[in-house]
Amino acid sequence: MTLDDYNGFCASLPQTTHVVQWGGAHVWKVGGKVFAIGGWNDGGQLFVTFKCSEIAYDVLKEQPGCRPAPYLASRGMKWIQRQTSQSMDDAALKDYLGESHRLVVLKLTKQTRKELNL
Repeated sequence: MTLDDYNGFCASLPQTTHVVQWGGAHVWKVGGKVFAIGGWNDGGQLFVTFKCSEIAYDVLKEQPGCRPAPYLASRGMKWIQRQTSQSMDDAALKDYLGESHRLVVLKLTKQTRKELNL
């Protein structure tokens, strides 16, 4: 997945906002809450980090090309970082990004969901 593909897909999800922060990471939010982070490794490859369910986290953390997200997972949060497409192709990554968006929306207050028409 290229950075343009990643940004284009995240932009297509409802009520998202984009900011570049944390040393050049492309961060996508809904209702002010992060649901996806795209950044690079030293070799210039795009790493994508996303929130997932507990079950998905338990499965994905063991898959080649995926790992518990640095910083976030070490604090008990269920976030995965896809480093390569070895066990998760771009179509599957898009599914997980959509699910991450949905999971974050569910945690927003009723008032915020109403204001955003979500």
